[in-house]
Amino acid sequence: MADPVLETKGLEAFYGDFQALFGIDFSIHEGETVAIIGSNGAGKSTFLRAITGMLATKGQDISFLGEAVGGKSAHSLVKRGLAMVPEGRKLFPSLTVEENLLIGGYGRKGVEWTLDSIYDLFPILAERRHHGGTDLSGGQQQMVAIGRALISDPKLLLCDEISLGLAPIVIKDIYDAVPKIKSHGATVVVVEQDVNQAMAVADRVYCLQEGRVSLTGKPGELTRDQISAAYFGLEKEEIV
Repeated sequence: MADPVLETKGLEAFYGDFQALFGIDFSIHEGETVAIIGSNGAGKSTFLRAITGMLATKGQDISFLGEAVGGKSAHSLVKRGLAMVPEGRKLFPSLTVEENLLIGGYGRKGVEWTLDSIYDLFPILAERRHHGGTDLSGGQQQMVAIGRALISDPKLLLCDEISLGLAPIVIKDIYDAVPKIKSHGATVVVVEQDVNQAMAVADRVYCLQEGRVSLTGKPGELTRDQISAAYFGLEKEEIV
């Protein structure tokens, strides 16, 4: 098997003196969709912050495209082909939809992804291109956030809670775009609290609990009891 696109070995992360991640081993290969599930406070977003350079890490703990990148800046990782759709979207309210999209390509020339291909993926954004980025519905704002990440032509796209607070029909529209995103060469990690949604979209799943990997496997090979125990930290005899 080819080397992973991204791999972590014994990854630890801290907020000051508080340790948030404890020895995370993770890998994702080209063309995969891997979901990371877990309850609030399990360490999912912290894990993404660590691998995108927003938290201090050791150099050898994270490998991206065969290169040790622990401790590299977020900006340098974007240039290498790592992009994240952050929880809460974090659009610039003073910019239009199109300006929000274009700022994602700053410092990295898009080849696979251009404005036209983003508008093909999410046609509603073409109609709203001159509207303020935060004047849109929640689902449309999420599409802008995804498009902003894609226009940097990522090899690995990290999506943090992209379904949070959205209506089921909007969530379906957004997740229906994942195969099209992968067809342009991106490998995808999705962080999800919605276990059913994660299982439906993922080739493999990691469950985090209190900053540790509590379960990993293919969705079809994991039982509901196993997932519940890993998600909530239940002992076997506590599972109903």
